[in-house]
Amino acid sequence: MADDFTPAERARGRALRQAQLPWLLGGMLAGLALTLLLGLTPAGAALVTAAGDLFGGSRTAQVLGGATALVLLGQLLRLPFAARVRVVRARYGLVTQGWAGWAVDALRGLALTLALALPTALALYALTRRSPTGWWPPAAGLAALLVLALSFLHPLVIEPVFNRFTPMAEGPLRTALLELAEQDAVTVREVLVADASRRTTALNAYVSGLGSTRRIVAYDTLLATAEPREVELVVAHELGHVKHRDVATGTALGALGAAAAVAVLGLLTAWQPLLAAAGADSAADPRSLPLFAALTALIGTLSGPLQAAASRRIEARADRHALELTGDPDHFIAMQRRLAVANVSDVDPPRLLELLLATHPSATRRIAAARAWRPAAPAAPTAPAAG
Repeated sequence: MADDFTPAERARGRALRQAQLPWLLGGMLAGLALTLLLGLTPAGAALVTAAGDLFGGSRTAQVLGGATALVLLGQLLRLPFAARVRVVRARYGLVTQGWAGWAVDALRGLALTLALALPTALALYALTRRSPTGWWPPAAGLAALLVLALSFLHPLVIEPVFNRFTPMAEGPLRTALLELAEQDAVTVREVLVADASRRTTALNAYVSGLGSTRRIVAYDTLLATAEPREVELVVAHELGHVKHRDVATGTALGALGAAAAVAVLGLLTAWQPLLAAAGADSAADPRSLPLFAALTALIGTLSGPLQAAASRRIEARADRHALELTGDPDHFIAMQRRLAVANVSDVDPPRLLELLLATHPSATRRIAAARAWRPAAPAAPTAPAAG
C-alpha cells in the first residue's frame, strides 16, 4: 500500500480533510442547533406567527410563511460555512467556478428546496387539520410516494438545473461503454457528458435514473484526464449499482424509511409536553411546524452513521462487480489511484471518522480489496447421467 500513494499525496489529502472538515461539521451542527432551538422552544412558534402575519395571518399564511422562514434561516446560517469550504477547496485546485456562479447555484438550491418544502408543508397541515391525531398514516403513504417520485424525476428535472448534459460523441469509448452495459445485461437510454469542469476539477461518472430514464453520465473532467480503460472501470462500478438494483432498493428503503419517520413524528407530536415546549396546541397548529422540522432533522442526523455504513457495503459490492465484469484489477487500481489523487482524497482517514461519515470505503481499502480479488473458478462440468 505504501507504493500506491506518495507521502506528498497522502499528506495533501489529509491536509484538505483537516482544513475543510471543521467547516463541514460546523455547518451541519449549526443548522441542527438552530432547528432544535426553534423547534423545542416557543421561539419557533413566534417565528411562524410573525411570518404568517406578513401574509395576512391566516392559517395557510402561517404554514407558507413559517416554512419559508425556516428554510431561509437555515440556508443563511449555513451559507458562511459553505463559502469557507469553497475557499478551502479552491486553495487545493478543486474549484473552477467564480463566486457569481457559486451564488447562482446557491439560489437554485434554495429555489428547489422551497419548491419541495412549501407544498409538503401545505399537504401536512391539510392532513393534520382533518385529523390532529390520525394524520400520520396517510402522510406516511404520501411521504413514501414522494420519495419514489423524486427518485424517478431527479435525472430529468433536478440534475439539469445544475449541469448541462450533451450526448457523448460517437467513437470507441462510447461504443465500449454501451458494450459494457450490454455485457452486463443493463439497458441504458444514452451516454451523456456533464459539464462539471465549469465548477470543479474533480473526476466522477455515474449511472442515474430508473427504467426508461437510465443513462450513463461521465464528467467531462474524467474524459479529459483518465485513460479510456479507466473510464470503463468507473462505469463498470456504476453498472454494478444497477445490476444489484441498488437505486431501486435504495429508493424502496428510502420510501419505507420516510414512512417510518412520519410514524415516529406522529407519535412524538402527540406528546403534549413536547407540544407545550414548542408553543403549539396540537399537531394541527401551524406553530408546530418548527417542531416537525426539528424532529425530522434529529432523526436524519441519528440515522446518518447507519446510512453511511450501508452505503460503504453497497460501494464495496459495486467494486467487486466492476472487477468481475472486466477482470482487470490492474486498471481498477490505476483508476482508484487517479480518482483519489485528482479529488485530493484522504486515502486512509481515521477509522472512527470513516465509520461515522464516509459513504465509500477509503482508497487504500478499495485498492487492497482489488489486490485480494480473484476471478471465480469456472464451474466443473456435470458428468452425464448413467444409463
